[in-house]
Amino acid sequence: MMVKVKICGLMREADVIAVNAAEADYAGFVFAPSRHQVSLETALKLKSLVDPSIKTVGVFVNESPDDILAIYQAGAIDVAQLHGKSTPEEIQKLQAAGLEVIQVFERQSIDLTSQADFLMVDSGKGSGQLLNLKQVPHIDRPLILAGGLSPENVSRAVQIVQPAIVDVSSGVETNGVKDADKISRFIKNAKEEVLL
Repeated sequence: MMVKVKICGLMREADVIAVNAAEADYAGFVFAPSRHQVSLETALKLKSLVDPSIKTVGVFVNESPDDILAIYQAGAIDVAQLHGKSTPEEIQKLQAAGLEVIQVFERQSIDLTSQADFLMVDSGKGSGQLLNLKQVPHIDRPLILAGGLSPENVSRAVQIVQPAIVDVSSGVETNGVKDADKISRFIKNAKEEVLL
């Protein structure tokens, strides 16, 4: 199973062009307040440029399911990434409408009873800190590894954790802007089959 790559925090047309060219698997739009935050209008404009083979992910923090569904129904996203508190009922409601759901666990243990499609371990919102990879549990569920990844460390992280997906935002930026070269190197390094 080759690892998939999510490039998060896309804000400009150039970001989408870079992600398409590098053949990412997922492209992330941040709707939660942060320096990468985009409006629905911007997300729709960018989504129209995203290669159809790439799934788009909306990043939310404690957002109401109805607001998330409105963004999904507008056509901006295929997947909802939930930070903060999410009840099983909320996750179910999103899935019933057709969304895939990523539940994020930041510096806390993973709840294996979660009904989300993917479970994400993160070292904290955009902290740029790499998790202690040896402590990430091996689980029989699709796991997403995020936090502090870069083109330089991703291949080792994939070897140790064996996640289904790796997620990066600031690790592929130069001076706070997505860097096409870093995106391309990140994806190449993540997907390189490393023979131990």
